[in-house]
Amino acid sequence: MSLAPLTTLRLGGPARRLVRVATADELVATVRELDAAGEPVLLLAGGSNVVVSDAGFDGTVVRIETRGIERDGATLTVESGEEWDAVVRHAVRGGLAGVECLSGIPGSTGATPIQNVGAYGQDVSQTIASVRVLDRRSGEVADLPPGACGFAYRSSAFKGRADHVVLGVTFALRESDQGEPVAYAELARALGVELGDRAPLGDVREAVLALRRAKGMVIDAADPDSVSAGSFFTNPILDAEAFAQLRRRAAPQSPPAFPEPDGRIKTSAAWLIQRAGFERGMVRGRAAISSKHTLALVNRGGASAADLVALAREIAGGVRDAFGVVLVPEPAFVGHEW
Repeated sequence: MSLAPLTTLRLGGPARRLVRVATADELVATVRELDAAGEPVLLLAGGSNVVVSDAGFDGTVVRIETRGIERDGATLTVESGEEWDAVVRHAVRGGLAGVECLSGIPGSTGATPIQNVGAYGQDVSQTIASVRVLDRRSGEVADLPPGACGFAYRSSAFKGRADHVVLGVTFALRESDQGEPVAYAELARALGVELGDRAPLGDVREAVLALRRAKGMVIDAADPDSVSAGSFFTNPILDAEAFAQLRRRAAPQSPPAFPEPDGRIKTSAAWLIQRAGFERGMVRGRAAISSKHTLALVNRGGASAADLVALAREIAGGVRDAFGVVLVPEPAFVGHEW
């Protein structure tokens, strides 16, 4: 069957076989069986961070449809296939702080540690207490502490590798009707508070959802700009010398600078894309840059994966030529390479 309907980009060719699993035990047994048979396996849940090639996948797609949220005090243990925004909504309604700024992010809970999903000053790694995985090399199930997960900016020890299957995630949150200190200027302005202040959990969630909707970053059947994989490129993190070179090439404009704990500097991919001449709404065939957000690439209807990837490569090449900065895609590529 075509994989396009199972992805938020609505792109991708057929899979040779599709298997749906509804429990963690079924997921473990299915992957063990397929691995023992030497069958190529693609794990797919929310499909929000993947670009499947037009040729599809010559193997078995395991569609993860596991569900469940268990609460123990301020701790939530969540099955991998549970919709992520449902988890955030559950936490906010239950008076649990720590993930409220991650409202509206499409996809499944199992993908959150892989990408170290983050937005508006929060990352899931700040609250993850453990990740339950199937180690495909040994066939064993284990609970990994955060230190074993290799969390980094939009990355982890799981990203780009196929040796672990995320079965569930445990989050250690904080019981409160107030959110965590607001760490993102745009969100602070939307809430009418100062950076570092707290605001009611419900207010933070609604403000984040409004900001994301304005950027086409909430899945909405009525919004064509939401037929995307979210932010297509990560924000570049540069060492001091590379950032100095960027400043020289961007002069007299000043690129955004966000100091990192290790001394490097994060800058804005959206700023670089726009200054390289790529505007919102720019169209290439049936693929386009979102009319609401420069970082989102959208399928305008009838686009191929090749169309979208060609646009992404054009953008990345333009930024490299203009500023000497290499943009890195955030979605996983299936059946083709960047």
